[in-house]
Amino acid sequence: MMDAQRERRVTWIVLGLIFLGFMVVGVTIFNSNKENQAAIDKAAQLSQELAAAGLPVPASQQIYNVLGDDGGAVCAAPANALVKSILYGQLTNGAAGPGQRPIIADNKAVQGVLLIVKVYCPEEAEDFQQVIDDLKFADVAA
Repeated sequence: MMDAQRERRVTWIVLGLIFLGFMVVGVTIFNSNKENQAAIDKAAQLSQELAAAGLPVPASQQIYNVLGDDGGAVCAAPANALVKSILYGQLTNGAAGPGQRPIIADNKAVQGVLLIVKVYCPEEAEDFQQVIDDLKFADVAA
């Protein structure tokens, strides 16, 4: 009789621990998916800045998902050598290999990134502005 009672007690304890584990995981997942008010505010501010600059405005939820509350990859190091090389690589004629040439782009090509930097990491804006100032732009896009 004692063995059956002990087995039941162990079974209930194990089931209780499993249930407790599921509760902890559920609460953690629920709390990790809450929207951050700072990220919502920054996404709304960026939307307004993009609209004021005459640039296309993605949905605020898309901005929130991509940039979060810290600017994500854009603010990791917006003026370092790797970011500059990627930017310069994007401002080309689209060819590959020996046919690839730099172009004189419209300033709208970098205006959106500059606005992101100004909203999400204003301390980096001056450095990124210096990178942009080194480029030559013309009014080539409508």
